[in-house]
Amino acid sequence: MPALTDQIRACRLCADRFAATKTAHAPRPVAWFSPEATIRVVGQAPGMRVHESGLPFNDASGDRLRDWMGVSRDVFYDRARIAITPMAFCFPGYDARGSDLPPPGLCAETWHDAVDAALPNVRLTLLVGAHAQRRYLGTRGALTDTVRGWRDHAPRVFPLPHPSWRNTGWLKKNPWFEAELLPVLRDRMTEELGGNT
Repeated sequence: MPALTDQIRACRLCADRFAATKTAHAPRPVAWFSPEATIRVVGQAPGMRVHESGLPFNDASGDRLRDWMGVSRDVFYDRARIAITPMAFCFPGYDARGSDLPPPGLCAETWHDAVDAALPNVRLTLLVGAHAQRRYLGTRGALTDTVRGWRDHAPRVFPLPHPSWRNTGWLKKNPWFEAELLPVLRDRMTEELGGNT
């Protein structure tokens, strides 16, 4: 496992792509997992704050995600419990309007099969955002439809929207998410963590 995380951290496959973005940044892969983990969070890609800190979900989105999960920061960052494996391990940069670029497909194509194999103990997976849901559920429709169909995948998999502030409007339009899905997710988290959340 150390070899795989070290290989991911050393990856520079997208260096030219990132240099051509508005931020003109160098790759800084954030690999945060160990084989003991029983819970896996598959997100989209690190944002700028995560790129700078090297700590996944170290931003307002992470605060919201931890609230959804019902876990503390200490539990969330315990790699022996929770693996955090985004569809791209690096910040992809901003487009001309200042929005995050999508995760480059090359990252998942290069690393995710190996990461999947390196996490044999996972019993609960959170698929955060459409990119993760497309890869792991094969969905191609609207994210809202996928998340609304969460019961088709529970109790082992929960599709979630991205916890970004940009999705605050989505949460207001879809109150069933907080009323119906989140209580079940929190119960599963508590069950999986043995009550130590």
